[in-house]
Amino acid sequence: MWIPTEHEKYGVVLASFRGTIQHGLPLEIGDTVQILEKCEGWYRGFILKNPNVKGIFPSSYIHLKNAHVKNKGQFETVIPDEDSVITEMTSTLRDWGAMWKQLYVKNEGDLFHRLWHVMNEILDLRRQVLVGHLTHDRLRDVKQHITARLDWGNEQLGLDLVPRREFSMVDPDEISVTELYRLMEHRHRKKETSTPASTHHLFVHVKSLMSANLGEELEVFFHIYDGRENRPLSERFFVRLNKSGLPKSPEKTERQCTLFVDLGSSDLRKDVYIVVHIIRIGRMGAGEKKNQCNVQYRRPFGCAVVSIADLLTADSKDDHLLKVYTCNTESEWSQIHENIIKKANSRYNLSGSNTGLAVALQLLHGDIDQLRREYMVLFTRGVSITRKLGFSDVIMPGVMRNDLYITLEKGEFEKGGKSVARNVEITVYVLDIDGQILKGHVTAGSGEPSVDEYHSLVLYHNNSPRWGDQIKLPIPVDMFRGSHVRFEFRHCSTKDKGEKKLFGYSFVPLMQEDGRTLPDGTHELIIHKCEENTSLADCSRYLKQPFSKPNLPSNNQTLKGTKESFWITSFLCSTKLTQNGDMLDLLKWRAHPERINDSLSKLKEIDGSEIVKFLQDTLDTLFGILDESSQRYGLKVFDSLVHIINLLQDSKFQHFKPVMDTYIESHFAGALSYRDLIKVLKWYVDRIVDAEHQDHIQQVLKASEYIFKYIIQSRRLFSLATGGQNEEEFRVCIHELFMSIRFFLSQENKGTTPVAQTQAVFLRTFPAIYGELLKIFTVREVAGFVRETLGSLPTTVHPDCPLEAVKLQCIAKTVESQLYINPDSRCILLPVVLRVLQAHMQEQRDLVMCAQILSSMLSLIKKEENGTAELVVSEEVELIVESLLGVLLRTILEISNRPQPAGTSMRLQFQDVTGEFVACLLALLRQMSDKHYQKLLQAFSSKDDLRDFLLHIFTVFRILIRPEMFPKDWTVMRLVTNNVIITTVLYLSDALRKNFLNDKFDYKVWDSYFYLSVIFINQPCLQLESFSPSKRKKILEKYGDMRVMMGCEIFSMWQNLGEHKLNFIPAMIGPFLEVTLVPQPDLRNVMIPIFHDMMDWEQRRSGNFKQVEAKLIDKLDSLMSEGKGDETYRELFNSILLKKIERETWRESGISLIATVTRLMERLLDYRDCMKLGEVDGKKIGCTVSLLNFYKTELNKEEMYIRYIHKLYDLHLKAQNYTEASYTLLLYDELLEWSDRPLREFLNYPMQSEWQRKEYLHLTIIQNFDRGKCWENGIILCRELADQYESYYDYRNLSKMRMMEASLYDKIMDQQRLEPEFFRVGFYGKKFPFFLRNKEFVCRGHDYERLEAFQQRMLNEFPHAIAMQHVNQPDQTIYQADAQYLQIYAVTPIPDSQDVLQRDGVPDNIKSFYKFNHIWRFRYDRPFHKGTKDKENEFKSLWVERTTLTLIQSLPGISRWFEVEKRELVEVSPLENAIEVIENKNLQLRTLISQCQSRQMQNINPLTMCLNGVIDAAVNGGLARYQEAFFVKDYIMNHPEDGEKIGRLRELMFEQAHILEYGLAVHEKFVPQDMRPLHKKLVDQFHLMKSSLGIQEFPAYVRASPVHFTNGSPRTCRNSVPSIISPDGGRGVARRSFQRRTSYPAVNRYSSSSLSSQASNEVSNITGQSESSDEVFNMQPSPSTSSLSSNHSASPNVTSSAPSSARGSPQMAEKHKHSRENACLSPRERPVSAIFPNPLDPAQRAPAHQIGDTTLPRSDPNLSAPDKVRPAPSSWSLDSVKEGMPHSSDSGGRMLCPPVPPRPPYSGSSAKNMRSQSPVPTSRSPQKVSRPIC
Repeated sequence: MWIPTEHEKYGVVLASFRGTIQHGLPLEIGDTVQILEKCEGWYRGFILKNPNVKGIFPSSYIHLKNAHVKNKGQFETVIPDEDSVITEMTSTLRDWGAMWKQLYVKNEGDLFHRLWHVMNEILDLRRQVLVGHLTHDRLRDVKQHITARLDWGNEQLGLDLVPRREFSMVDPDEISVTELYRLMEHRHRKKETSTPASTHHLFVHVKSLMSANLGEELEVFFHIYDGRENRPLSERFFVRLNKSGLPKSPEKTERQCTLFVDLGSSDLRKDVYIVVHIIRIGRMGAGEKKNQCNVQYRRPFGCAVVSIADLLTADSKDDHLLKVYTCNTESEWSQIHENIIKKANSRYNLSGSNTGLAVALQLLHGDIDQLRREYMVLFTRGVSITRKLGFSDVIMPGVMRNDLYITLEKGEFEKGGKSVARNVEITVYVLDIDGQILKGHVTAGSGEPSVDEYHSLVLYHNNSPRWGDQIKLPIPVDMFRGSHVRFEFRHCSTKDKGEKKLFGYSFVPLMQEDGRTLPDGTHELIIHKCEENTSLADCSRYLKQPFSKPNLPSNNQTLKGTKESFWITSFLCSTKLTQNGDMLDLLKWRAHPERINDSLSKLKEIDGSEIVKFLQDTLDTLFGILDESSQRYGLKVFDSLVHIINLLQDSKFQHFKPVMDTYIESHFAGALSYRDLIKVLKWYVDRIVDAEHQDHIQQVLKASEYIFKYIIQSRRLFSLATGGQNEEEFRVCIHELFMSIRFFLSQENKGTTPVAQTQAVFLRTFPAIYGELLKIFTVREVAGFVRETLGSLPTTVHPDCPLEAVKLQCIAKTVESQLYINPDSRCILLPVVLRVLQAHMQEQRDLVMCAQILSSMLSLIKKEENGTAELVVSEEVELIVESLLGVLLRTILEISNRPQPAGTSMRLQFQDVTGEFVACLLALLRQMSDKHYQKLLQAFSSKDDLRDFLLHIFTVFRILIRPEMFPKDWTVMRLVTNNVIITTVLYLSDALRKNFLNDKFDYKVWDSYFYLSVIFINQPCLQLESFSPSKRKKILEKYGDMRVMMGCEIFSMWQNLGEHKLNFIPAMIGPFLEVTLVPQPDLRNVMIPIFHDMMDWEQRRSGNFKQVEAKLIDKLDSLMSEGKGDETYRELFNSILLKKIERETWRESGISLIATVTRLMERLLDYRDCMKLGEVDGKKIGCTVSLLNFYKTELNKEEMYIRYIHKLYDLHLKAQNYTEASYTLLLYDELLEWSDRPLREFLNYPMQSEWQRKEYLHLTIIQNFDRGKCWENGIILCRELADQYESYYDYRNLSKMRMMEASLYDKIMDQQRLEPEFFRVGFYGKKFPFFLRNKEFVCRGHDYERLEAFQQRMLNEFPHAIAMQHVNQPDQTIYQADAQYLQIYAVTPIPDSQDVLQRDGVPDNIKSFYKFNHIWRFRYDRPFHKGTKDKENEFKSLWVERTTLTLIQSLPGISRWFEVEKRELVEVSPLENAIEVIENKNLQLRTLISQCQSRQMQNINPLTMCLNGVIDAAVNGGLARYQEAFFVKDYIMNHPEDGEKIGRLRELMFEQAHILEYGLAVHEKFVPQDMRPLHKKLVDQFHLMKSSLGIQEFPAYVRASPVHFTNGSPRTCRNSVPSIISPDGGRGVARRSFQRRTSYPAVNRYSSSSLSSQASNEVSNITGQSESSDEVFNMQPSPSTSSLSSNHSASPNVTSSAPSSARGSPQMAEKHKHSRENACLSPRERPVSAIFPNPLDPAQRAPAHQIGDTTLPRSDPNLSAPDKVRPAPSSWSLDSVKEGMPHSSDSGGRMLCPPVPPRPPYSGSSAKNMRSQSPVPTSRSPQKVSRPIC
């Protein structure tokens, strides 16, 4: 039996479970499951990521985890009992996993790999946390690291910012909104701005010294040097290098790496340098030869300098190669770094071109503890610390330093009887009080251990040496007294022995008799002479002598007269010793009581660092004096205490405040001091009003915090000692003190008077006193003090008075104090706080501070909700609402409408204060209950006040919903905001219904309400569909779908309106429509019926609902173009409204409206889907055309129609369809008249007259017709413009227009135009867009585009489409299929302008335009056999099925394709077919002969090949087959009606023979010598042909007109090319054969009786061609002995005669090849000439169309022979006998261009004349760029 589980609620899957049993739930390892029931080893439940699927699974597969249940029952939620960081990690990593894969798909490799590493790192850290072996500190570090990584990943992936407290996620419901805002703001600021560190450190790592002349060991000293003050800022860092220039101890990194610590921000400037001195250890002269002397000296080597500012830009440890310089004169060694800094080039030079010191330098920022965490490896490996000279900017208590720095400055020595100057070396020792040398207390620099003695540099032959050596003596404090430093001077001989001879010494004691240390500064020491072997072991002898010349007694002339001196500079950095005698006098006050007054006076002059050293001793001294002599010294002790307290306010010493706090708590013993302190403090306070100088009083008040601390602690000690005596006296004293304070605070002051400043000083420190008072007084007593004190402040406010700001700061500190947190005191203080806040917010002053105060107040109320009585909280909320809600709303409105400040910091502050106030408002509204809302609404005295309040709050809510209100990743904050808004709106909607309906109706309030509701629903953060499933689930669990809630509220409020609904029709149609487009089914079901209601009320008011329809249509376009709406919405809209209007009286008109809107949606959805694609293609253009026509024809929306005209125009321009662009813009042009009516600014057009805009459009259209080579259409517009200019006598522009027109005529005659190809395309299946679905179109191809390329392009545009392998009309199953099917084949255009094409003398350049422009009809031919097929002569039964397609508009037009409007099918009999073939061949022969005669052919090859093909085919039986088929008696008897046609065929055959004879005569005249044999062969074969046809003599009608040429014979006009000839020359003929030809493939395969050879066929096979509108067919060989064409033969299909008719017909499958009736052969199965007719002369050939050799046509190498290769399923073939496909097109019209030479009389707009004959102007675009179809 299944039992609900109690504790087993949550678990993790340990092993995969297939779930193959009944009701089994498949599980994967790692899935988390929620368990609902259990039964005998089985659980029933679901996987958390898919809660909808429930099932059973074995309990042994599950590892149970502790969890707690929320909302027990059917909708319970299980939350695991684990660390919140672990929970967040798990859910975040799951979200990242899906997004991480998408990064790979999107090719964002960098982020993909970085995220991969971070995810692995987080998983590793997660394991560490779960194991539970980490220490508390380590766990904290790991969690901090995890959350930092999670935040980084969320930011990189654009996920939400997570509010955290102590690394744990915060539940927004558990804290107040103000707290939530502060957490979010803190994390946002932390993410955006990093606070600059105030402490900096320099890391130095010495690598090596590179030099050519090394050989001696080196010592390298680094220090930081201030170039401005010419003094060192730091100790020295000391590195020893070996003879190779590498560190001597490479294994000890601390000896080659250091950290210069505690650099302040002021030290990072250009004139602070890193100075490096290099000393060599060796012989006296660097170039001396090695001798027996082993004595080594420290000698100068070089110096390097680098500015510290150069390191500021370096982020990583950059290696630097420092140039090393040497000084020209050794005596200037001590100044070499200064000379380098000053660039005194004459005093130094490079030590060598290859010499350089390689070091790594890096600036690190932050305190030293932070660096230890961030650069753990650095400190683990070892690094020495190099300190600053002196204390850092901030002195920390507990830091122990006792370092004496001595710099060996210079010396003055006598020659000592020598002829040359001495080589002086100084040895430094430190000796204790007993004269013993202190071991290890001399340091040359950090990095090397301390030594016993220090040897200075030796400067060669210099009696006035300047060393500049700095050493540190770290002597312990207890050894300082009695110790001294001794300096021994030795002369270093350069002779063989190299002896160092002692000749003198100096010394200096470290502490004076009175306890003061050696003062800082330069000291001139006496050099005491001594012998070389003098023993200095007994220091007592010389210590009695004077050590310094300034200290010499006046009677000691001997030492005064000596010239020898030695100068040192000392500097003590000690936390325990002092050089100040005044300080010592004060501390020893009991020894000299008479000096107390003087010592107290001098205390203010003592340096602060000296005071803090002895802080406790100093305080003990002061209170000791106070206890003993309070009457005499009370005031002075008080002043001294104030001085010390204020000293600790300094940032340098602020860290000593805890030292004083500790002193007060643990060491202070002045139990009687409180009386004196209160007395003196009150004395000062009483003098404030009358005192002239307030400075000292202000200092006293600044220290009042610590004065009260001493007072309270003293009183507590007294009470403890006496058992609470004098308690009442103490309280009276305190009350009197506060009365004095209140009196001075109550003084009114204008401006910044001294008293006002003093009041401000007190208010700044006053809140700090609360905590001390609470130690003795009760909470309510202290609250009373505070209330009365703050209440005593003057109420009159002066805007320029700084006291107001300080008062607010005081309030802020009060609110944040422990006193205010207590509920008992809060009820006392709250009215005071609210009064001050209200005053400031009403006047918009100090808003930042007001926001902080209010935020703190409201966060406390939220905290107290759980702990305090609900009544107290309710009263506080009521008080705040009453005082501040109205002013808070006005403040938010005010600051939101202000322009944002320019500066970044000001703008951030502006955003902060807005956000703070918003958070306060939300927190307040969230705290409000029903009772609060009732009281609030009842409090309004009039309806107008309530109306204003509602308008204000609705407006504020709209502001809160703005996207810019919060940063984009603050989704948590936005959701909380929306939750508060919807709760508040639900409360306020009742007030709206009760107070503003019926006769009290107020449109503005209701409109504001609806407007807010619509914006609320549409905001991005509520569109749950765009979120990840996990995020969507969390939001729904916490808040539900707030859009549906608001939608239901809108519907409810709408229903309450009654007849007032008419006020919102049509205004609210757009907003409500926008709401219904939100993809939420429930919301749509609620909101769509409102439209029915609107239609009903509009019908009642005006009898129709045209307004509703108009508004719906207008808004639909803009909303759907923004990406809103979908197919589901269209169906839902249609079904809901149709159902709603079933019983309405206006049902019919309602259905019409719904149908119209639904159809518009279909087109808009198609348009939007197409526009999402990247490149401009046919879908985009076709869809735009469909929509454009819909707006014009069905909706009659002129403005939308014009907008889409321009969208279509832009698409055409982008695709370089210039002709189509012209036709498109012409649509707008035709809407305008030549009038002066002013037009408004529209789209990109300025405000102008109608005439000007039409002129601009004309010029633009002409320009595009020119670019599209559609010059004839441009000429018509030129003429129209010229007539306008002429009518206005604008001869200047008239002249330009005539010249433009002339230039277009020139281009027609001179420039080459490509001939386009046309393709029929069928789109079948429901998956196509609406405007294509189950329709057929004819498309104008791009330049050079063959059928194969067009097919591929269409498949690329529709990648999911299936290519149909036949040309039969599809059945209903294809039409209704849930797929896409494409059917494509080529078609031939049928020109309308036959009169131009058949007129003699019209050049082909002109005719070519009329062949391919303004085409309405297209043809496709398919051959088939009817009846019994004669195997001997297939021509007898070969019929042709001819399909003619008529378009709705002519091509070219506003699109490259238009829909097929009508298709006609006729059958052509074999006899008619034969007549057409011979007619076309005769026409071709005439054309070639004419071209040859008129010298238009540069070579005669085309004529040669044509003659050869026709004669050879005739000889082999081609014409004879026609005789056998149609001239026999049986045929004539069976077909008596064909008698006339038979006669016509006979005439054509005789005519062909006559033309051939004439052609051979012309050929003989022009044939070159090398082709004479071929000509002779042709003549012989012609005679054979005549005889085979039985022609002995030509009939009279043939002889009467030997050869009839279209242009006359023999006519030699250069441009009078017959209409057969393409203006493009020879290749044009080949193109014509593709474009205007229907070919008959050979009737059978290679005939055994064929007489022609393969070689002959390759040269001679010519197909019949026609340039007229009549069809032309390739004549193919018959199965008999003679053949017209080639020994290749094929099935009797006739493919379409479009440009690639032979190549473009789809290939048939292998299995159909036996049925010649049912398939077309591929081009390779036809004669070569059938595919590529004989080319003309190269000069007449269009270069763009050239394919092969100029003489021999070749088959296309890209085409495969179907008999060799079986076509793939997607190949294009004809599977069936029946063909005929409708072609499709979209919109546009036709522009009829008459023959250009005659100029027709002008009558109105030529564009309109064109339009009257064809709906849309058309042209073609022969740009030589491959473009997508349009």
